[in-house]
Amino acid sequence: MSSQVSHKIKNRKVAKDVFITPRDLAKAHVNMIEYTKNDIWLDPCRFNELGSYYSQFPSECKKCWFEIQEGKDFLKDECNDKPTIICCNLPYSIIDVWLDRCIELNPRIISFLIGVHNLTAKRTEKLEKAGYGLSRIKMMKVFDWYGMSAIVVFEKGKKGIIEYDRKVYHTEKL
Repeated sequence: MSSQVSHKIKNRKVAKDVFITPRDLAKAHVNMIEYTKNDIWLDPCRFNELGSYYSQFPSECKKCWFEIQEGKDFLKDECNDKPTIICCNLPYSIIDVWLDRCIELNPRIISFLIGVHNLTAKRTEKLEKAGYGLSRIKMMKVFDWYGMSAIVVFEKGKKGIIEYDRKVYHTEKL
């Protein structure tokens, strides 16, 4: 994608947060998560009853959902059941608010499909400070989406697989 497209995305006035995840990618995402039959899966942005994620959560597990277009707001409403797994393609325009809400719900696993450029050290460290380690990451390209995407799995109480180097490196003048 050209820098012109990147500039247009960065400076748009209205966020475009509805990107329907391809069903086969959502299934691959769900399959990356280790679960038990006692887990309660939450899709915080289901889209509809056939949602890419919600309809593919394990049938032996309890499922719950939110969808703002159906009057159930993940950021404002309460869950009937305490989720143990949150799994979704989150809205990019409010990632930080979304992460705060996920951390507040304190599930065992928080897993997103996220643009690689949105997976920042600051966001990963926020999850680590809340007790979540990045345990898995898988990168892929989705046709017509901007840049590379990644499935990330953060697990409560696990040591993360990522290291940070906060030193700012400068190129040497030769």
